[in-house]
Amino acid sequence: MSVTIYHNPDCGTSRNTLAMIRESGVAPEVIEYLVTPPDNATIMQMVSDAGLTLRQALRQKGTPYAELGLDDPAITDAELLDAIAANPILLNRPFVVTPRGTRLCRPSEVVLEILENPDIGPFTKEDGEVVNTGGPGLTAR
Repeated sequence: MSVTIYHNPDCGTSRNTLAMIRESGVAPEVIEYLVTPPDNATIMQMVSDAGLTLRQALRQKGTPYAELGLDDPAITDAELLDAIAANPILLNRPFVVTPRGTRLCRPSEVVLEILENPDIGPFTKEDGEVVNTGGPGLTAR
């Protein structure tokens, strides 16, 4: 299975998602999107495939979102894409692309929806939360 993760190694959610992918038996293509940002067409495709709007895919916390005035509803998608191109940190993460779908994996266990082998057993996130990935449905305990 071909899996690509748009990853930020400084983000715990992104690290947890990557670990879950690897635990499922897949060696994903890892794109550190702050070093190698996706182009506008790729961003729009991922956002659309994930069922989001571009605005929903923006990260506000720890970014120049507020100082750039990106909360203004009059700002167009083209202008948002320009802002992301200039400040890739504005794109929320991690996005994961597989043949089974594309997701913004927040929380990280969302990735299990699109993996070929989602039953990786109990998984402990970096913060100590245990995610039970076996059986029907996903449950955190």
